[in-house]
Amino acid sequence: MSSNSNFENTSSLDTYISAGNRKAYELGNRGPIRFNDDGTLDQEIIDAYWRCGFYVLEGALGADELSELQAEMENALERAPYTKDATVDAQGRPAMGSDLERPSFRFAKPLSDPYGGTELVSGRHPAKMNEPAPPTDAPDYVINSISSPLQIMDSCLRLYGHPQLLAIAEAVNGPDFTPFTESVIVKRAGLGPSVAWHHDGTTHWASPDLDEGSHGFNFMAQLYGSTAENGVWLLPGSHKKGKYDIKAMVEENGSDRLPGAVPMVCEPGDVCMSNRQALHASFANTSPDKRITINFGFHRRRSVLNVRTVHGGQEVVYDEERVRERSRLIALAIDARHQRFPHEQRYVYQPFAGEENANRWSEATRAAILKNYNLRDLSI
Repeated sequence: MSSNSNFENTSSLDTYISAGNRKAYELGNRGPIRFNDDGTLDQEIIDAYWRCGFYVLEGALGADELSELQAEMENALERAPYTKDATVDAQGRPAMGSDLERPSFRFAKPLSDPYGGTELVSGRHPAKMNEPAPPTDAPDYVINSISSPLQIMDSCLRLYGHPQLLAIAEAVNGPDFTPFTESVIVKRAGLGPSVAWHHDGTTHWASPDLDEGSHGFNFMAQLYGSTAENGVWLLPGSHKKGKYDIKAMVEENGSDRLPGAVPMVCEPGDVCMSNRQALHASFANTSPDKRITINFGFHRRRSVLNVRTVHGGQEVVYDEERVRERSRLIALAIDARHQRFPHEQRYVYQPFAGEENANRWSEATRAAILKNYNLRDLSI
């Protein structure tokens, strides 16, 4: 069996993929970012996002920025630990991120489902995905995600300060919106693990104030595009209907190919915004195309302020101080981006308006604000 053998064993998926692709383009929820003359986001984008639970922002990243993101991402993967639990890269150098309090790179077995049917990640992946047999020459482990990439890749920090994307976050969550967490999903061609069906949100399902936006949304920046074979599938409108019994759905269906779901099909440089309450998953990547997606999310301030939860194994309260300190990363990213793209209109983040001098991007603020910033994440 050759290393490419799994690329060809997809005939049983053909009908599902074909139908999903067709439905994805029939939803009417994709197009370039558009603002009105008064600076507000085009209402059609907002309406389509709330109707479907996701929207594909076509061509959101310029060519220069996309090239920089791709180059720095490939360098990060080269400098990553050479395998699970390693502290050096493939050339024996100290692995990138080895000086941080929490590991940056996460590994899984090729084509596996590391979360489905387990209690990991708050048990939010209750049903196991199909696990194709990996090629005989596959490595024992592959990188499946990179956590908190803003502190190891400056291009990701600059992306985080993207003025149009931040303006969309304001339109959806209000001018005092707050961060969530950031990660990079890595789906190697022919080897990428799956992510079982789940809702991202974990905190507010039983709240009397639950609505379609209680758990915020993610931006998903696509560095090499996203296809039905290697990308995320989502059940449109599922963000409106509360928490699903995912295990029962999969058992009743007799397969992890849930009916009605559609793939988030994107070109390189597209950014998909996805509601964190929507039901979604990604299948093991047996295709010949890799996918690398930078995820960064935002919340409404009232959704996180004074929430009591467990973070990093300890009970914490998201009080005013924690919310402010974590939100400072937005102000820092805005300045980092302005230094790289000085002719671009700079976004004004209201919680730190007038405090630009205290949040200048420099080696000093890299050490004081950026390093280990994920210890203050706002996960709900």
